[in-house]
Order: sequence, then C-alpha cells, then structure tokens
Amino acid sequence: MRGAMPEIRFYHLQRQPVEQALPRLLEKVLQAGHKALVKVPDKGLAETLDRALWIYDPGSFLPHARAGGDHDADQPVLLTTDDDNPADADVLVLIDGTASPDIERYDRTLYMFDGRNPDIVEAARTHWRDFKAAGLAMSYWQQGERGGWQQVRQVAGSGS
Repeated sequence: MRGAMPEIRFYHLQRQPVEQALPRLLEKVLQAGHKALVKVPDKGLAETLDRALWIYDPGSFLPHARAGGDHDADQPVLLTTDDDNPADADVLVLIDGTASPDIERYDRTLYMFDGRNPDIVEAARTHWRDFKAAGLAMSYWQQGERGGWQQVRQVAGSGS
C-alpha cells in the first residue's frame, strides 16, 4: 500500500497509561501483518515501554526490541527515539507529542497521547491542525468505559 496517502489515527489516552494501551494496539498491528516503529520522546519512556511489552500479558508474547541492537532490521516492533526505520516498518506509532518528518513513508500512523498532560494535549492539537492542513486522512479515537477504543471523529484527506 505504500505510496498511497497515509492514514493517521489519534488515540486519546484517558483511562489507561500508554504502557497499558500500547500493547493491545501493537497486537492488532502485528495480527494484520504489519511492522511498527514506535517513536518515543526519550530513552526513559522507551525502557518503560520495553518492560511493559514483556510483562503485559503472561499468556502471550509481543516480539519487540529497543533500537540500537544487532537485529533491529528483524524486529516486528522497534522502540526508538529517532526516525531511522531499519526494519522497514509500515506503521509508525508516535507517543506523547513526538513528531516525524517521514510520516508519508508509512501506511498508517498511530498518534497516542496522554490526555492528562496539558502540554502533550496541546502538542496533539497542533499536530492535528498541521496534518489536516496537509490534507491527510485522520481519525480521532477515545477510550471507552472498559478501555476499548471508540472512533469519535474522522477527517477525509484531500490527497494534496
């Protein structure tokens, strides 16, 4: 699908922290046959998410690694603080206000942000406006009462 206009999904975290919500979304990404590059704002959050992905469900395994290892190109999920994509992931996950100049190189971007942090919410609003101005297709998702995701809004891309 690369070459088509990318889709951006905003996930507004309200009921769970990212370390609880991210594993379920990544499971769906992998089940659909995709690879994900997860870009975080700092190495501390990369370490936190790395631990969370190992222990979130004792009955399952979510293959992943932090960038900088010998086998980055083989990883279905790679946690990073930069824009290198050695595994040729087709899904980009941006966490807590991170940005990427390469967003159009991915089929889909999942933009996850903590709704309890006003600075991160403001960054998400700015990115939403920028993506909308660029004519990208976007949707906005909120967590429901039980932690599942509900689509609240959709903006069709203009293809510009």
